[in-house]
Amino acid sequence: MSNSIPTASLRDLAPQALRQTFVKLNPRGLARNPVIFTTAIVAVMTTILSLRDIASGTTGGWQALHISLWLWLCVLFANFAEALAEGRGKARADTLRATKTSGYVKRLEGPQSAFDVALLTPIDELRAGQFVLVEAGDIIPTDAEAVRGVASVNESAITGESAPVIREAGGDRSSVTGGTTIVSDWLVLRITAEPGKSFLDRMIAMVEGAERQKTPNEIALNILLAGLTLIFLFVVVTLPAFANFAGLSIPVVVLGALFVTLIPTTIGGLLSAIGIAGMDRLVKFNVIAKSGRAVEAAGDVDTLLLDKTGTITFGNRMADALIPAPGVDMAALAEAAYLASLADETPEGRSIVEKARSLLGRDLALPADAAAVEFTAQTRLSGLDLADGTSLRKGAIDAVVRLTGQSPAAALAQDIDAIARSGGTPLLVAKGMNILGAVHLKDVVKPGVRERFAELRAMGIRTVMITGDNPLTAAAIAAEAGVDDFLAEATPEMKLDLIRREQSGGRLVAMCGDGSNDAPALAQADVGVAMNAGTPAAKEAANLIDLDSDPTKLIEIVMVGKELLISRGSLTTFSIANDVAKYFAILPALFVGAYPGLGVLNIMGLASPNSAILSAVIFNALILIALVPLALRGVKYRPSSAAVLLRRNLLIYGLGGLIVPFFGIKAIDLALVALHLA
Repeated sequence: MSNSIPTASLRDLAPQALRQTFVKLNPRGLARNPVIFTTAIVAVMTTILSLRDIASGTTGGWQALHISLWLWLCVLFANFAEALAEGRGKARADTLRATKTSGYVKRLEGPQSAFDVALLTPIDELRAGQFVLVEAGDIIPTDAEAVRGVASVNESAITGESAPVIREAGGDRSSVTGGTTIVSDWLVLRITAEPGKSFLDRMIAMVEGAERQKTPNEIALNILLAGLTLIFLFVVVTLPAFANFAGLSIPVVVLGALFVTLIPTTIGGLLSAIGIAGMDRLVKFNVIAKSGRAVEAAGDVDTLLLDKTGTITFGNRMADALIPAPGVDMAALAEAAYLASLADETPEGRSIVEKARSLLGRDLALPADAAAVEFTAQTRLSGLDLADGTSLRKGAIDAVVRLTGQSPAAALAQDIDAIARSGGTPLLVAKGMNILGAVHLKDVVKPGVRERFAELRAMGIRTVMITGDNPLTAAAIAAEAGVDDFLAEATPEMKLDLIRREQSGGRLVAMCGDGSNDAPALAQADVGVAMNAGTPAAKEAANLIDLDSDPTKLIEIVMVGKELLISRGSLTTFSIANDVAKYFAILPALFVGAYPGLGVLNIMGLASPNSAILSAVIFNALILIALVPLALRGVKYRPSSAAVLLRRNLLIYGLGGLIVPFFGIKAIDLALVALHLA
């Protein structure tokens, strides 16, 4: 289990958030949130009017200043909520920034240059296309691609995962990230990122979250809030006419305060915090979001496409079993396979050594005077020539048959045929001219994948595996992984066509991939999730990056997306219901003197019109700060139908939004009267 990027406590974040609360009073910043910007304008107006009345000795000046103070607190609380959400992301960014390195690196003139001619070069002077040598203990200076060698790399500084991973020249495991550390061996790297433009630099910018773009849903909600603001502006502007007709006079300060209490300041003040907190919650799962839209879209995903190699499976075929020929002891086969694979530095060869070691329960020493026969693509064999003339070989079926001049025994031939039918790859092991048995290589499905795909199915998400394998192999892996469907012998064009067909049917598509051939599909998908172990092209095309390279992480991504949408919907429902309640709580108290019949609607029995207005303004500010923890934490998502979710939303947040103001405003009214403040 990997550790997520460290989370700063609210106690640590509060001082910086308080400072940013006042910085955000800049009108340009406030203008991005129409509701809070309007509240700030009203606060400025009421402050000026109250100070004028106090200076002139006009009755009610101090009361107006009291109202102004709470209006300013409402603006500040909204800014604090946003600053707190941003601060959590920036704290994580500081943790990542600490992994950036400075100093010198060993630069080579070319990929095949001798190591003893390496030039010490400042990291800041490295440029894309240059070659560097990194050895055990060195920190990789910036994003690069391995062009020579194989090494074990500790990526815990980026992913939090303590287990080192193998990075090697060629294929989809050649990409390395700046800030990670070489644990063993060495690599010659070709720099792929200019200074300041590495994946780590981009990740820091993404984690900070402050520059995120607004999502379509959030833009639509802003339009709704602006519309409601205009409606209540019309209501408040027309009130003086009704008041004059009734022989009443409503001060401008009271009208301004009434306007702020009626507009949806609750959701307006928390909207940015909800969006930023959604991206921040993804970081807890070691997923970096490039945009808020990707997080939001994840909540509505219908179809998930997953590349097989490196996403569902580990990416390299691995030894699954050793099968002895008739009359051959398993220990003899395991020993021969172990020794014959020592010179095979491919991932498959190393996996055979590991499998044989587990069967033998021990390591084997290389026999004295033995000559290693390295694996080559031409011979498709590796092995060992012992001092007594005995040869041990392991390799492809036809290569071993050609070498020994013998065919596998009938029983072993049946096992080999079964391996091929299951989608695996059989190899033969021989000692001299005798075939000892077979090795079953297969794509190994990552642990827990099947169970997680079942969870996705329960959430209504259809999973489709995409692979370049033949249909037989694809069917075997799909059945083992538990996906709903598969696309075999897939080309990049076929992946694109599949995504477009799904999207044309009105479905939102998520794509998980790690290779360069996945890049077009990752860019086309509504939610593109790239594995951090993948190629730079895949990570560039995606809008989400999974630092743990775990395809089942989409469950967490979907959950966070749904929580973001539900949180926004729940707090919007609460805010609008709040405004309705405040409207019917305040207006009867304002006009009951002129129209005694309205007394029946004054069910809270507020002490006076002034007390009603001030109580509503105070409640408006306090409820906003009370809901900040909920906005940051999010409303918990529980898999259920849309009807159940709507009913729960209306019952808890709709009914709650109607009831809470009545109790809250009444309690504040009693306190104001007791303290002789109204």
